[in-house]
Amino acid sequence: MDHANEAKPKSEKPEIPPDEKPAITLSGTVEKIIPPIFPGDPEKAQITIEGADDLYREIRIENTLKDSSGDDVVLKRGAEVDVIIEADPTLTAPKDAKGEPEQKPDDIRGGKQK
Repeated sequence: MDHANEAKPKSEKPEIPPDEKPAITLSGTVEKIIPPIFPGDPEKAQITIEGADDLYREIRIENTLKDSSGDDVVLKRGAEVDVIIEADPTLTAPKDAKGEPEQKPDDIRGGKQK
C-alpha cells in the first residue's frame, strides 16, 4: 500500500499545512516493477532516486497510487516520479553560515530531542 495514501493516525498536535513544512523534492525513475512473491501480496515498484548515495538510491513501494478521481493506478517501468520529503518544522534545525546543521552529535545519532 502506498503510505502517502494511507489514513494518517490522529495525533494530539494540530496538522501542519504542507506548504508550511520544510521540504525537498527529488527526481526518481521507476526502474523495475516487481511481481508479488506470494499470492495476495502487492506488486512493488522500485524507484531510483537521483542524487542519493549509491547504497541508498533505490526504494521499493507498493505499486498503488490514487489518481485525481480517487481511482487506483499503478506506475509503469520508466515512469519519472517526484519523491517529496517533508518534516515538521519543530523537528528541523537551521544550517549555520558554513552550511552545517546547527545540532549536537546526540541529535544526529537519534539521541535526545529538545
